[in-house]
Amino acid sequence: MKQYLDLVRSILSTGTWQENRTGVRTISQPGAMLRFDLQQGFPALTTRKLAFKSAIGELVGFLRATKSAADFRALGCKVWDQNANENGQWLANPYRSGTDDLGEVYGVQWRAWPAYKLLDAHAVAQIADAEARGYRQVAGLSEDGIPKVLLYKAVDQLRQCLDTIMANPTDRRILFHGWNWAQLDQMALPPCHLLYQFLPNVVSREISMCLYIRSNDVGLGTGFNLTEGAALLSLVGRITGYTPRWFTYFIGDAHIYENHLDMLNQQLAREPYPAPRLRLSDRVPDYATTGRYEPEWLEKVEPADFSLEGYRHHPPLTAPMAV
Repeated sequence: MKQYLDLVRSILSTGTWQENRTGVRTISQPGAMLRFDLQQGFPALTTRKLAFKSAIGELVGFLRATKSAADFRALGCKVWDQNANENGQWLANPYRSGTDDLGEVYGVQWRAWPAYKLLDAHAVAQIADAEARGYRQVAGLSEDGIPKVLLYKAVDQLRQCLDTIMANPTDRRILFHGWNWAQLDQMALPPCHLLYQFLPNVVSREISMCLYIRSNDVGLGTGFNLTEGAALLSLVGRITGYTPRWFTYFIGDAHIYENHLDMLNQQLAREPYPAPRLRLSDRVPDYATTGRYEPEWLEKVEPADFSLEGYRHHPPLTAPMAV
């Protein structure tokens, strides 16, 4: 993970101190990129112990469109507890439905993005086309005296990505998004990692992925997000029959919290170990072997289906999360 340590050094040497919503200062750098060849190993932090089980539990929660901190805890991930129950802005939000509620976060947008069409009631062809695409009429109303029809469906963006990989792998539009402007006010935390793009290569039978993160806590968040992104790419490759290859990680605002400096300086003094390998359980069917496309494994996969082989790491280090 030399790339990660180089990013930390770059932020510390070129970044600027700034205030932010949490009240804990950050030193920030605009624009950063990390790129990993997954054939050479898994991008796990080795200069401190990675919370691998927690990161994978969070990913599985996203795949299941989880919106409760209690459900994340059941999957072995406690990182949402504070945002659900200690974030003052969210506690005062009228959309919060009670203890552990997170609202329409990440996985809800990934797997059930709320899509609406408001069409003229006389637009018969448009309404028929929408209904053929899975929309259903939910209301009739009038706008400026013109009769309208409101139609709705929940869009499973991630499933559509997999379907496109199978049906049209040369498509350059195989992506899903988490930044839903209409529901940002219904989320405990707006998405940080918000745009994922899959890039299959039919010739080499490899699949790569680009991930864009608008804001990244480099001390605590980057290791988590790298784990989740690389694991997601590996799972998608297994289900669609492609070998995971390049994982490119873009950051808009790359920042380090002031109270993470001691932890990171200790990491900078440590020599990274070789990258481990990710193993997916044989329980998860491999399309390349079976010839059966089984996208339902997006929901069926369990945290125990992911493990690291040959993971050597330095002792754990901790730092507080800014909320």
